[in-house]
Amino acid sequence: MILKKRALTLWLHVISLTFPLFITSQSEKKTKPEIKWNVTSQIWMRYSDLNEGSLIQEEPTSEFFDISIRRLRIPVNCQVTPKVFLYAIFGGNNFNFKRKDLPLEILDLYAEYTFAKYFEIGVGKSGWQGLSRWNIRSNKTLMGLDSPLFTLNSVEKNDDIGRLFGLWIKGQAGKFDYRMAFNRPFFVTVIPDSEVNFANNKPRVKTSAYIKYQIFEHESNKSAYQVGTYMQNKKVFNFGAGFQYQPEAMSDGDAMLESTTFYDMQHFAADSFLNLPLINGDAITAYLGFYDYDFGKDYIRNVGANNPTSGGGTDFNGAGVAYPMIGTGTTWYGQFGYAFEETKFLNQNVVIQPNIAIQHSDWDRLVDKMTVYDLTVNFFVNGSHGNKFSLGYQHRPIFDAITLAQKDYKGMAVMQYQISLK
Repeated sequence: MILKKRALTLWLHVISLTFPLFITSQSEKKTKPEIKWNVTSQIWMRYSDLNEGSLIQEEPTSEFFDISIRRLRIPVNCQVTPKVFLYAIFGGNNFNFKRKDLPLEILDLYAEYTFAKYFEIGVGKSGWQGLSRWNIRSNKTLMGLDSPLFTLNSVEKNDDIGRLFGLWIKGQAGKFDYRMAFNRPFFVTVIPDSEVNFANNKPRVKTSAYIKYQIFEHESNKSAYQVGTYMQNKKVFNFGAGFQYQPEAMSDGDAMLESTTFYDMQHFAADSFLNLPLINGDAITAYLGFYDYDFGKDYIRNVGANNPTSGGGTDFNGAGVAYPMIGTGTTWYGQFGYAFEETKFLNQNVVIQPNIAIQHSDWDRLVDKMTVYDLTVNFFVNGSHGNKFSLGYQHRPIFDAITLAQKDYKGMAVMQYQISLK
């Protein structure tokens, strides 16, 4: 496997360069370093009812069927010593008919040092950020068909698929789990033009934190990425709250002009998560979160995940499968799933889990509230995330470009196969 050889070669180089920096005393317990890795891929077959005026290669298109790789992840880690942990993720998103090259890059690459269970420190490029549970989630263990992307509120604007360079502290003390990060966002090269957008100035430090209280079983904090559903495997009930803050992150014009107004980015969130195995062998997974986003006056952003179009769009949503996903305002986001006890399905042992996710946002810019529905049924072969089929349907609102009022709904149906190789 070419990807395997490249990933292992690069990781071995990283270890050889970094290891001398973390030599511990002779009295410390010796650990034989072991490199662990796997490959996870999500393959999509999708039918989309496209937004009005959408173009594919300048050809008007109202509906479209495509096959793509939604995500590819190759996580690699090594416990170098009892105190030192190295971690990397190689991968990319949205490998589809619009590009011939595989979008493979270094998403995460960092080192962590453990002083105690209640205090660890890390540095490098990572997804360690605060705000909410879903700002830092595991794509491999999602319950819904796709991530709640609005929680990645600066995605691909001044970050790299939610990752940034920075330093963080984390730990677990009793029933509390906390993390606090200090990250330097990437440069923004696009100049805002009259409407508020990410500023093209020197990026200020983005400070964020999240703390949760764990009532039942404790979750691991080894990775930044939180589990989407444990099905029947874990009893978890958590409450959490967090924030993100970056001064002068937004502006309404060129940062070099005196007439430009700057806005601080200030976000707050509170949420709860439940995974409850039942006595009948079934299990419930549920999430409820409240988000208060402040990007500055009337900021709003249309996002279409793995968008198949190349332009166009006559409604406010823009082209393809986009809708006003992120903005200044408030959001309630909820998920509920029910996993049935493992049963035989097509001669396979399968856990079947129907679920629903709803994002209900009150964006300052829009006349009407924005509500999008995601319905999914998962089929976990042998109860594993590593061999999973999902059938999903997204029901998204369409907003008029002039009145900014909702005028319609359109849909997108996806069949996904997720496979993990260890």
